[in-house]
Amino acid sequence: VVIVEAGMKSGALVTASFAADQGREVFAVPGSIYAPQSQGTNWLIQQGARPLLRPQEVLEALELSLLPVRREARRVLKVSPSEQQVLKFLGAEPVHVDDLSAQAGLPVQEVLATLALLELKGLVRQVGSMSYVRLGEAGTSYRVEEV
Repeated sequence: VVIVEAGMKSGALVTASFAADQGREVFAVPGSIYAPQSQGTNWLIQQGARPLLRPQEVLEALELSLLPVRREARRVLKVSPSEQQVLKFLGAEPVHVDDLSAQAGLPVQEVLATLALLELKGLVRQVGSMSYVRLGEAGTSYRVEEV
């Protein structure tokens, strides 16, 4: 069981307790001693939970390993001119729909429709309230062609 954030009255602490009672390993991500949402995880560590500092530690504890990434994977995706226009302004940092509309010079409704199609194609993801990022699978190269 991995607990990322928990206040002192969090239900996550109950879950961690049940897991420990069943002999399961409990991991807790440490946080600031001043943050209320870290008090529970820090307390779990104090009580014997294993501190989780890197995601790989979970794999190591479970004696698992990541599958090797196929570097030669390649996808050809057909995109419309409006999709291409929106993609130009997206990267790893979230961009709000209103900003995309202004940057791409397209109406908000068209940007929203375009983002929905791009999300179905696996090229973008909504990461917050009306904010999007461009996706790219590790080891996969994309060639985008206009329709």
